[in-house]
Amino acid sequence: MKPNTDGWLDDTRTSYDTVAASYADLTRHILDESPEERAVLALFADLVRAQGGGQVADVGCGTGRVTAHLRQLGVDAFGIDLSPGMIEVARRDNPDLRFDLGSMTDLALADASVTGLVAWYSLIHVPDDEIKSVLAHFKRVLRAGGPLLLSFHVGDEARLKTEGYGGHPMKVHVHRRQNAQLITWLNDAGFTVESHRTLTSAESKLGGMILARRRATDVQG
Repeated sequence: MKPNTDGWLDDTRTSYDTVAASYADLTRHILDESPEERAVLALFADLVRAQGGGQVADVGCGTGRVTAHLRQLGVDAFGIDLSPGMIEVARRDNPDLRFDLGSMTDLALADASVTGLVAWYSLIHVPDDEIKSVLAHFKRVLRAGGPLLLSFHVGDEARLKTEGYGGHPMKVHVHRRQNAQLITWLNDAGFTVESHRTLTSAESKLGGMILARRRATDVQG
């Protein structure tokens, strides 16, 4: 049965405002336990440098742990998140980094303004019928040839998450998807997929990683 996702943005914002502090505490060191994900992020950083550097948007940044990791890799990364609570914690924990309040469904960045974009397990709450619009925003803000890194939970179902991160109440649908579905959406949106893989780690019991580029031959708009 298709979940009722009306009001999903409000539910997602409220849920992550509620869990922000405990989320930060519980996820702070997950990347330390996830060498394969660190390798993917290092490859992404290399691709950004190969494009001549520039700003990178971590969209759905949460408490900023991936943003901070990218900065440690020498990437000029900044974060964007829907939840004011998450942004508050991100700024508290990383006072020297930039974090903006915003939504991937209405991305307030100029056209072709970033060299790279990461959506690290942040598409998981976006309903299928909103993905096309989100990917169109990703394409719009990326420079031609710019790398896109997506990570997500692999599977075929959506489930309603009613609590998490220390037992706090939540109301978010978690959408699990197959690599093939994301690759089709990316191709349709004007991206070329360069690599993809499925792995198991501290980040996800079964996670997908896709590296793609905004096709240089596509016209913005």
